[in-house]
Amino acid sequence: MPTTRTSAQLDWQRLDREVCWHPYTQHAIDQDFLPVVSANGSWLELADGRKILDAISSWWVCLHGHAHPNLVEAIASQAKTLDHVLFAGCTHEPAVGLAKDLVDLAAPLAESKRKLSRAFFSDNGSTAVEIALKAVYQSWVRKGQPQRTLFLSLKGSYHGDTFGAMSLAEPEPFFSEFKPFLFDVKRIAPTESALATTLAEHSDRIAGFVVEPLLQGAAGMQMHAPEFLRAARKLCDQHNIYLIADEVTTGFGRTGKAFAMEHAGVCPDLMALGKGLTGGTMPLSATLLTEEIFEAFLSSERSAAFFHGHTYCANPIGCAVARASIRTLKEENTPQRLSELGEQIRMGLKPLEEGALIPQSCIAEIRQLGGVVAVEFGAKDQGYLSDFGNHLRVACKNHRNVLLRPLGNVLYAMPPASTTNEEANIIARAICEIAIAAWKAAKNV
Repeated sequence: MPTTRTSAQLDWQRLDREVCWHPYTQHAIDQDFLPVVSANGSWLELADGRKILDAISSWWVCLHGHAHPNLVEAIASQAKTLDHVLFAGCTHEPAVGLAKDLVDLAAPLAESKRKLSRAFFSDNGSTAVEIALKAVYQSWVRKGQPQRTLFLSLKGSYHGDTFGAMSLAEPEPFFSEFKPFLFDVKRIAPTESALATTLAEHSDRIAGFVVEPLLQGAAGMQMHAPEFLRAARKLCDQHNIYLIADEVTTGFGRTGKAFAMEHAGVCPDLMALGKGLTGGTMPLSATLLTEEIFEAFLSSERSAAFFHGHTYCANPIGCAVARASIRTLKEENTPQRLSELGEQIRMGLKPLEEGALIPQSCIAEIRQLGGVVAVEFGAKDQGYLSDFGNHLRVACKNHRNVLLRPLGNVLYAMPPASTTNEEANIIARAICEIAIAAWKAAKNV
């Protein structure tokens, strides 16, 4: 039975307009937000009792499903034992165990001359990337090469909202006003020739190449081939620069493997992890790195240490639930399940792809990787603020039973592993319905 909305619930929804500032929101336009009161499995319950299917894993973090019993139990158990202690000068079993779990999970990436052997903890994907940037640059300073201040990233990149992460990203439309504060970055197309040319031109200045492997999330779920990653590893080795994999979005099974780099069979020098690390329950991230980078900071001088840390670095509750999430990933074969869901949704989009619902000319591409499915409408690369993207946004907001949120003119699904086949079909139908509504709005039908 739908729950009755109480006066207290009405009050907090009204109060939201007075005291909250929501992320990536233009409050002059958007003032009504979904009032979520609970979540279970793949479903969110709203204050009016309506249930809505979470087709985007609540910004790509909910890995196994909301309120998964393994994760809930881990949080409760750890909270009763050790809630928090600083990680500078202290240690605890949940953090040590998680570091070992992550190193072991990344073991298939290991090569004869490199493996990811250390974990540095922080609290979100942006900071995980910042740690990688700082560790890479400072390791060059330790080697007597402070001129290596240039980083490479991909066109359309998004790596987070802190200043280093913003520097790596495509400036438009999010970060262009911050340009005076951002450091020098060269952004290239995900092709071997583009990378080879840039490395040849700037080799002695480059500190590292940061890549979202296989899937550029905020760019509109743009995808590139594993061959590019293999070429990138080879070129980075030839030019003696670090390869940094931002697996904040792609990690923990989203692409059908534990890590996207596994598809290419190569090992990065550093890897940023977040989002799915705790199964979407607690803010926690990690940066994995090689022993070579760790050893660059070993010295008899305290001033040579890596001076970086966060108040909640390696929070015991976060570490405990992350360990439970990794165990669940293995026990329930989460990567395979996500791939099955992606294929199910992709099949459900056949009527859209074949032009049975809207003209085929309105669709640039439908693509799928693991549990991620994306439909790009109109001309490719229209951008986040495209007109059709706004029609998609409105259509998503008006949809009654599925939570979808477009990236410009790209509508995508990335559901949690708890999603059933029937729920996957519901998501596919919702994408089709939203596409029709957006097309009609764009045509003034």
